[in-house]
Amino acid sequence: MYDLKKIVFNDLGFEDITTRALIPSGMQVKGQIISKEEGIVAGVKLAVEIFTDFEVETKIMKNDGEKIQKDQVIMKIYGDPHNILSLERTVLNLMMRMSGIATLTAKLVELVKDVNPDVIVAGTRKTTPGLQFFEKDAIRSGGGDTHRYRLDDGILIKDNHLALVGDVAEAVSRARKYASFTKKIEIEVENTDETLQAARAGVDIIMLDNMAPEEVIDVLSVLEKERLRGNIIIEVSGGINSDNIVDFAKTGADVISTGYMTHSARSLDLSLELQKTR
Repeated sequence: MYDLKKIVFNDLGFEDITTRALIPSGMQVKGQIISKEEGIVAGVKLAVEIFTDFEVETKIMKNDGEKIQKDQVIMKIYGDPHNILSLERTVLNLMMRMSGIATLTAKLVELVKDVNPDVIVAGTRKTTPGLQFFEKDAIRSGGGDTHRYRLDDGILIKDNHLALVGDVAEAVSRARKYASFTKKIEIEVENTDETLQAARAGVDIIMLDNMAPEEVIDVLSVLEKERLRGNIIIEVSGGINSDNIVDFAKTGADVISTGYMTHSARSLDLSLELQKTR
């Protein structure tokens, strides 16, 4: 798991010079983290962990995944201002980033549920190195599916794997021989022929990559005609965003995966306000 203290000390350095210079020891303060706009909050549990590690008391007012309005209090905090001010930027940056992802994810989920209530909206591994666990957790807070956190979560045979192996059936065969029965096998395909090969090879999941919605509908129709749809999970991916996700939801695919929630999310604006108690 993550070393939260290390994350904090990357920003802190040897000391918070400004706080040391201005704030006398022995002071106690109370404060609150406030949303400056509406959205879905995420990173609350993470913030509590960080504050607790530095002996700052917390009181949660809004939990991860809950809707927040402008000027709404998310969390109250109590403790030594030296600790709180040293943590402020790190905690807010993480919460703002995670809340932005959760908010965008919730928007996408809401869009697709209106036309296909059974479809799953999943995040890809287009995450920030070092922050992937937090960003995936934010997707979950927004109502999305995390997909793979890491490469060891499941087998996903992609175009570059196929370019080196040379054959869909051979790639699936090698994967099945190597991996545990607990791991699902997914393969990324780009046309109807590869889709049929993958289905006949008995994969668990077929990802239709960079296909237009019309192409997805045609591929699904062929699978149905060949009686190969069965229990195969059909995932669509590639260039999916808030402008076109509804069109993909209408195709009948089981999963829509996109990196849009992480690579294009705008951080939600949050602030921390303090006042002296003694």
